[in-house]
Amino acid sequence: MEIRKLNEESFGRLLKDMLKRSPDSYPVQEAAVAEILHNVRKSGDAALFEYTRKFDGADICPDNFIVSKEEEREAYEKTDPALLDVIRKAIQRIRVFHEHEKQKSWFMTEDGMVLGQRVTPLARVGVYVPGGKAAYPSSVLMNVIPAQVAGVDDIVMCTPPGKDGKISKTTLVAAREAGVGTIYKAGGAQAIAAMAYGTESLPKVDKITGPGNIYVALAKKAVYGHVSIDSVAGPSEITVLADETANSRYVAADLLSQAEHDELASAILVTTSEDLAKKVSEEVEAFTAVLERKEIIRKSLDSFGRILVADSMDEAIRAVNEIAPEHLEVVTRDPFLMMTKIRNAGAIFIGSHSSEPLGDYFAGPNHVLPTNGTARFFSALSVDDFIKKTSIIYSSRDALAGLHEDIEAFAKAEGLTAHANSVHVRFEQDYF
Repeated sequence: MEIRKLNEESFGRLLKDMLKRSPDSYPVQEAAVAEILHNVRKSGDAALFEYTRKFDGADICPDNFIVSKEEEREAYEKTDPALLDVIRKAIQRIRVFHEHEKQKSWFMTEDGMVLGQRVTPLARVGVYVPGGKAAYPSSVLMNVIPAQVAGVDDIVMCTPPGKDGKISKTTLVAAREAGVGTIYKAGGAQAIAAMAYGTESLPKVDKITGPGNIYVALAKKAVYGHVSIDSVAGPSEITVLADETANSRYVAADLLSQAEHDELASAILVTTSEDLAKKVSEEVEAFTAVLERKEIIRKSLDSFGRILVADSMDEAIRAVNEIAPEHLEVVTRDPFLMMTKIRNAGAIFIGSHSSEPLGDYFAGPNHVLPTNGTARFFSALSVDDFIKKTSIIYSSRDALAGLHEDIEAFAKAEGLTAHANSVHVRFEQDYF
């Protein structure tokens, strides 16, 4: 990995390179997505199934669009019982964590008024799960379980089929174990369009969540407003903040755990130790040589991998907060103290044994996290993403009587005399 002194020039170059991964940098794909969205919105099932034949090579029609009970039984029969046990353990841990996020409606009474907030789950949510060469049952769990805990009535899922018209067996099993209702065989931007606008066979949802490629990300961005979305997810990221006490082998392994995701993935070490920087670089080279996804890893590290050596921990922390990484590992002499100085990160992993994959699969907190620096203003996917809050206001006549003159004065100051009159008529009839 490239080792650089952390300074204005090296850091500016890093941030500039990171921006190349933004969803705003793909005008050709954006135009293609716009056409797909238009056609599915206009032609419904016909366009959706045509795109499925074109992009996935699968002959899907209304009769086989929804995963059948027979396909479900086959998936369970072909799933290793040991893996099924792992999935069920993960579900339990993820559910326990998200149960703590639940919010309750609340009310307060004061001087003849009742004020409050009613918390209501969304009615129908669509979860997108990537397919193709890889299966991601962990993404199923992380998107479905918080929606289920929130109380969403209907959770549906779209995932692309293979050429045989079937979906990944582990994806299917994870979906059923997590509590998905209907599973549709559709992928890409066309699946996002179907969930956002609705088709003859797939009713419109209220919110779409889940990861995907650039076409899926751009489609979610485009339909926002017709439906809610979780975020416009970018490529995976990890930043490690470390000092001389860190284990170079652990740090290298953790950096590579994200670099293997994608050629656009980012793996960055910010350290105060030149010795650690050199050792991590050497360990990265040794690991990469024997890992299965070495070609992807090398391209990722060449483009978006960096080791930055800072003069002080304060300087290192400032850099980390500016990067605002999706995943941040803090591996220092006093990691809990350093953690309190981090303002921007999707998830923080503290100490030598809190490896990032612990959060991906089993710890319990959600692994759907803000990317591309959006941890400055976005949070991890949570139960909050599947609820809406409604304000409740009740006033007695006596309570309004004590406030109406102030309300009228405010309304008149804004030039909104109908607002003022709406309150005034309750006390005097000769306002005009």
